[in-house]
Amino acid sequence: MRSVLYFMLIFVLASCGKGKDAKETQEQPQRTIPTAVTNKPAEVSVTPLSIKDFNYELISNGTVISKRKAELKFQSSENILHIYVKNGDRVANGQKLAELDLFKLQNSYYQAKHNIEKAQLDFENELIGRGHAIKDTANIPAEEIRLAKIRSNYDQTLINFHRAEYDLKAGTLYAPFSGVIANLFVTEHNLPGADPFCTIIDDKSQEVVFFILENELPVINIGDKVVITPFAMETYSMEGKVSEINPLIDKNGMVRVKALVNNPSGKLFEGMNVKIRVQRFISKQLVIPKTALVLRTNRKVVFRYSKGKAWWVYVETAQENSESYVVTSGLAEGDSIIYKGNFNLADETPVIIVDSPENE
Repeated sequence: MRSVLYFMLIFVLASCGKGKDAKETQEQPQRTIPTAVTNKPAEVSVTPLSIKDFNYELISNGTVISKRKAELKFQSSENILHIYVKNGDRVANGQKLAELDLFKLQNSYYQAKHNIEKAQLDFENELIGRGHAIKDTANIPAEEIRLAKIRSNYDQTLINFHRAEYDLKAGTLYAPFSGVIANLFVTEHNLPGADPFCTIIDDKSQEVVFFILENELPVINIGDKVVITPFAMETYSMEGKVSEINPLIDKNGMVRVKALVNNPSGKLFEGMNVKIRVQRFISKQLVIPKTALVLRTNRKVVFRYSKGKAWWVYVETAQENSESYVVTSGLAEGDSIIYKGNFNLADETPVIIVDSPENE
């Protein structure tokens, strides 16, 4: 009897364990197997390579300077009576700019003029006293004339007269050439001071000074085209030409270059910082867009399109400008290269062309 009860107890416990395992199995979520991801071809833009002309660009920063600039200064220390211009005014050659109080200068001139007239009479009297005719000075010995001038103080009086005449004329400032007024800081009825009264700048014809590296010297020549873009006006640019190359390399390995640029609009100012692009025409080059070149393992790579795939090609480049590179090895004329959508490509990546220059 005890044996029967023992076996019945074991059977009940076993049945309960199976029920619990079945319940736990039903409560666990079913695991799904992920479906395979389909590789979609990358969308790219392609262009065929061809031999064409190339504008080599050498890029530098420069400063605008005026080809003609004059600092005007009064020679006398009289008060300024009138000022006829202000900073930024455009003036013509010979235009009156300002004048001093001329009262003392005029008196000095008239006194000097009187003195020279008296000295002239004394000089002639000396010659007459020595028995010479005034109308026949060509036959008077040079030593006699010299002694007569010394005794009459003629030469010194003449020097004083020219000085007074110069001071009177210099009491009025005139524009030495056409340009604009700058650095005018004094006011009327004040002394001009030791500093220049103003600066006149010929802003119609200006120069840009910039520096290039020693190894860039062979690729720049007098007359090369230059494109100037002010940093303050990035959408505005103008053209000029290289006018001067200083034949000296400084301690930093730099060469000073000047470019002449016309400034009819007056947008270039003295001292303005500008971006310089020196352009030189090079014919028959294999040119690729800059966007076509990427770096892989620190080497230059271009992806060539062929049979629906992007093929990894190592290239070497030479000159460059703001938009293109000249390729010297790795590609050939007629190759189709990827210039958009190439940033994340790998070798033999499937691609699909979404546009090309022929379709645009």
